[in-house]
Amino acid sequence: MIVSKSKPLLLVKNLVKHFKNPNSIFFAKDKWIKAVDGVTFDVFPGETVGIVGESGCGKSTLGRTIAGLYKPDSGAIFFLGDDLLKISENYRKKLTKKMQIIFQDPAGSLNPRRTIMETLMDPFFIHDLYKKNMRKKIIEELIVDVGLDSYHLGRYPHELSGGQKQRVGIARALAMKPEFIICDEPVSALDVSVQAQIINLFQDLKKKFHFSSLFISHDLSVIHHISDRILVMYLGNIVEIASYKAIYKDPHHPYTKLLINSNPVLDLKGKKTINLEVSEINPKGKIFSGCKFSDRCPKVFDLCMQENPILKKTDNDHFVACHLY
Repeated sequence: MIVSKSKPLLLVKNLVKHFKNPNSIFFAKDKWIKAVDGVTFDVFPGETVGIVGESGCGKSTLGRTIAGLYKPDSGAIFFLGDDLLKISENYRKKLTKKMQIIFQDPAGSLNPRRTIMETLMDPFFIHDLYKKNMRKKIIEELIVDVGLDSYHLGRYPHELSGGQKQRVGIARALAMKPEFIICDEPVSALDVSVQAQIINLFQDLKKKFHFSSLFISHDLSVIHHISDRILVMYLGNIVEIASYKAIYKDPHHPYTKLLINSNPVLDLKGKKTINLEVSEINPKGKIFSGCKFSDRCPKVFDLCMQENPILKKTDNDHFVACHLY
């Protein structure tokens, strides 16, 4: 696949999103959970960027903030050259046609009281596009594109399997012919065999509809299979950015190595081991004076406890936030 490097489709700069800690006492230092804590990255036309990390690292919050479901505390989100945080609501609504999201839970994202046809018709009503006959024709073509039949349009969500519901979610995201799709762990709730079908379908649809995507997952195998570049995220920060080949052949950050070592699918020769002493993620509200991974890192030294590292370029298009580099 050829990826254009001329101008990014999406540019995120120093994005911050904090939530109040429900377990914090009044005036405590851990009052805020730093779900997204100064994240910067870009996505180019035709590119699939994968975000990987443990549950609680902030990857879903990042995706939902970009999509406009959460209001960020600070930072900038540029999409097609426009800052989404500074434009008017009407113009933002027009841009949402070009940016769509696929949710993790296919059942929870569909209205149980509406047929699949009614659900897929909604985007056209919201944006007042096409006449009724044209809308129906587009939906009938979409449902076939995602691997379902036209008779599924008259059914309700409870009459479909998990994989079929997610196919409907994909069809809904494609209805507006978007240029960019955020995939918030779209296969994590599905069986392994169904996951493979959905991933292959997604890649086929990408070739047909020519969209870029941000693919969020905690499964390294899925990210490796579908991504051009990979962002490794830990407690609200990106700790490593590289191509999928570089991440798996030569991971730099100790956290990235821990993730890869903990995935038996990626260790076909059985040579890697899991360090059980660093197998649990820190509480999300914990206060850090240095590197957030310092109390789990097997290579920690004094500077790690005092100063939080920033992303630095080590090789061609390979960035890492670690004092070892």
